[in-house]
Amino acid sequence: MLWNQMQQAHQEIGWDFYGPVIFFVVLVALGVPVWAAIGGGAVAMLLVSGVLPLSLLGESLFDGIDHFALTAVPLFILTGDVLVRTGLSRKFLDVAEALTCWARGGFGSATVLVCGMFSAISGSDAAGAAAVGRMTIARLVESGYPRPYACALVAAGACTGILIPPSIAYIIIGLVLGISAATLFQAALIPGILILTSILITNIIVNRRYAYEGGGLISAAEWAANLKKAIKNGWYAFIVPGVIFWGIFSGQLTPTEAGATAVVVTIIMGFILGTLKFSDFPAMLVSSAKVNGVILPIIAFSLPLAQTMAALGVPQGFVHAVTSMTDNPYVLILLMIAILIAAGCVMETTPNIVILAPILKPLADEIGMNEIQFCVMMITALGVGFITPPLGLNLFVVSGLTGDSILDIAARAVPFVFFMLLVVLLIAYVPWVSTVLLPAAYQ
Repeated sequence: MLWNQMQQAHQEIGWDFYGPVIFFVVLVALGVPVWAAIGGGAVAMLLVSGVLPLSLLGESLFDGIDHFALTAVPLFILTGDVLVRTGLSRKFLDVAEALTCWARGGFGSATVLVCGMFSAISGSDAAGAAAVGRMTIARLVESGYPRPYACALVAAGACTGILIPPSIAYIIIGLVLGISAATLFQAALIPGILILTSILITNIIVNRRYAYEGGGLISAAEWAANLKKAIKNGWYAFIVPGVIFWGIFSGQLTPTEAGATAVVVTIIMGFILGTLKFSDFPAMLVSSAKVNGVILPIIAFSLPLAQTMAALGVPQGFVHAVTSMTDNPYVLILLMIAILIAAGCVMETTPNIVILAPILKPLADEIGMNEIQFCVMMITALGVGFITPPLGLNLFVVSGLTGDSILDIAARAVPFVFFMLLVVLLIAYVPWVSTVLLPAAYQ
């Protein structure tokens, strides 16, 4: 009924749209929490435009977050928290270090790999930046890396938190656009690995240029022995990502069920290892609830705002305005990427997804872009925003760990941004990258 009313209420875009948007920007600039600014913008747009009755706001708020798929969000966040508290995350670092100890810049590469491993469980970039940063930044500095660069390396590696499945961002965009999160997880696997590889390559190039860290200079036999020992001592830590990937990619478990299973498996392993006690549960639950408490209000208030913009015809108006300037699909794709990068620089991923996805999706449809490819391109482009100021959430996280200036860290992150943007362009212009693992119906 709500969507029928929205379609009937379509009208020309004017100050009933631009006024509330300016109001929203002012609120954000004044430091008002994003969820409150979005809520204020939604209410203002409803009041000024009158396209929908204000009484529907409450219904929309609760309906927007009343989805089974969203249950996966707190479950993956909790899994990441349990992983850190049980010490299993250190096993990932041991294996990653054993894999790369033979190479020049080995511990830097190990840091990037462990970011990817953590991402394959938690689905959260900020959690990965904090967890991996605590384990690696001091050792990176000891290995010869300048501390701002060490922070930038961790911040860049942690960007994979929303890019390598399971990812909270893909769950949210799937909810907004009505696409299966499991399908998006499959599509995101190769692009996520490509982003991780780009960060590895960047670190290798920078390390060779400035000689921050020397090689291990060990024989093949020593490398094999170190790797065998690390795997023997920490193989069980990989049960958790194994359960998640097997459950989702085999189709046996939904993302929510996989998240719940991962929580249970991680807790059981913590008790078996003796690294987890019942007294740890309150702190773990509170920590995870705080993170989840930031995400869900943003989703709740963003959805009625997106619905109101749809009722005002904003997506259609945007498509018309853009295509009237050019109908070249290559230029339009570049424009979408530029919008996403700019949005990622000033606002968090969740509100960007809920607000921009319904606006940009019709433009992607207009130029014939696969909807799965569009989602992967959007999330990957927004992921770059985690290491670009002024917002750059990962920059703030690692800066909080070390006290280094955010601008110093951001300056060292420029090479990572450049190589990540190359991957974004590859995803945008080569559909195969994000659809090759999907059934023929999605290609």
